[in-house]
Amino acid sequence: MRIARLVPALAATALSVLGLAPTAVAQTSPSPVAPAVAPRTDPQPIIGGGYAGNAPWAARLFSNGRQTCSATIVAPTWILTAKHCVSGGGLSFRIGSLDQSTGGTVANGVSVHNHASSDLSLVRLDRSVPGTYATLGRPGSVSVNQTVQVYGWGATSQCGSEANCQSRYLKVADVIVTGGCRDAYNGSAICARRGNGITAGGDSGGPMMANGVQVGVASTSDRQTTTAYTNVTAYRSWIQSVAGV
Repeated sequence: MRIARLVPALAATALSVLGLAPTAVAQTSPSPVAPAVAPRTDPQPIIGGGYAGNAPWAARLFSNGRQTCSATIVAPTWILTAKHCVSGGGLSFRIGSLDQSTGGTVANGVSVHNHASSDLSLVRLDRSVPGTYATLGRPGSVSVNQTVQVYGWGATSQCGSEANCQSRYLKVADVIVTGGCRDAYNGSAICARRGNGITAGGDSGGPMMANGVQVGVASTSDRQTTTAYTNVTAYRSWIQSVAGV
């Protein structure tokens, strides 16, 4: 059974600026997806969920100084994010801070390597950033009906212009894997349904974590019930060929 695409991927200008394309999900063929939820009582970004208490590999992506997407650092000089997040150029990242406005390390992107047929991008940094890097999953790292965690600084509600309701602090939510699907570029993806939250604009490029390893990169969402994450485990050979991890 297919879940209908709500809007053509990347069609809305506001969404292309902020990340997360509208839903581009599909088939229920099994595909491969669990860490911490640290609650606060402030407004609820991601939409629902809670605030992350520990995510040293998290990176906030800025394009020409504007908050745009989420990402992870996977090696000292390499960021993993969504391809639709990097087209605006002028890329910079705040790495290793839960607060997108302060702390951590700020580094600039100097080269962008896009996967040809999926919503994945690797960005090389202008400096080596010490710290804890996201461990990437391999086939078998995630399964249907597994509860996994998704992270991002994206919109806290369906607020019209999602740029106006981005989270200052990194959010995390539980979602439940429903099967395989396609991402915004028709690449292999992991579909998940809402658990205690769902991704929105600005969460694009952020990780899906299963038992502490990254298995997905946020590509699309309908902001209500369904999200699709490009399947990192399906593209491990490409990631290794570019970033060496």
